[in-house]
Amino acid sequence: MSGSSRPVPGRRPDGEHEVKGLAFRDERAGAGEDEEEAGTPPPPPASAGRVGWRKLTFLPVVLIAVLLATWLWFRQADLDALTRNALGNGQVTKALWQHVQLTVISTFFVLIIAIPLGILLTRRMFRKATPFAMAFANMGQATPAIGLLALLVIWLGIGRRAALIGIIVYAVLPVLSNTIAGLRANDPTLLEAARGIGMSPLGVLVRVELPLAVPLILAGVRTALVLNVGTATLATFGGGGGLGVLITTGITSQRMPVLVLGSVLTVALALLVDWLASLAELLLRPRGLEVGT
Repeated sequence: MSGSSRPVPGRRPDGEHEVKGLAFRDERAGAGEDEEEAGTPPPPPASAGRVGWRKLTFLPVVLIAVLLATWLWFRQADLDALTRNALGNGQVTKALWQHVQLTVISTFFVLIIAIPLGILLTRRMFRKATPFAMAFANMGQATPAIGLLALLVIWLGIGRRAALIGIIVYAVLPVLSNTIAGLRANDPTLLEAARGIGMSPLGVLVRVELPLAVPLILAGVRTALVLNVGTATLATFGGGGGLGVLITTGITSQRMPVLVLGSVLTVALALLVDWLASLAELLLRPRGLEVGT
């Protein structure tokens, strides 16, 4: 028949090749050609990062609306002398600034303690110490924050130092565990390839291991930041100041406006810190790492 296809002498079918006199057929090549002929659509593009720009712009709008509504409520509220005294003379600004200081300082010390320690515990020489370090970090977070703060006040006395140490101990775990998990999740073949091209152990760590572990480390830092904002409200019981002063004053004096303002500012600060951490997570994530939504 003229329409039938006959093999041409001396020419092998598509996808078949010869090695040392033996004929082999590449099934994947043939399948790929069949898919192209059938019009199979190309694979979908890599999905964007889980933190999108729409999410990053939505939260600030909500925060501004909440703070504006709170301010308007205070403008029309009938405040008595005790409430005006608790909220006047810059007391709100002072408490907010103290809270920000407690959060920033404690987070700084958490980072310089947890990340180097996590790197050290993933090295071969110190891997056996990992269970002990993780048990200590778990014990620090398992202890109730108010009880830990009370013990530190008994030991160190009333002041900001006891509050800062309590916040740091309480927030080390997420950064430490995520640093260890991120470094252990790296593909060993990539690390071996880096060593094979002549990189030093420090070069492999700085140029390969840490960049690949950045997403998990940033997630731990984000968790620690939010924990620090919440735990800093307890610093008032140790003489550390912060927005907890407004909350406790509102409770003890039974003044709802003072309690509402302290609570709203604490929640707004926690959400703002989480938003800033989301922005840092989006900007500092190494290019080329594909993370699904």
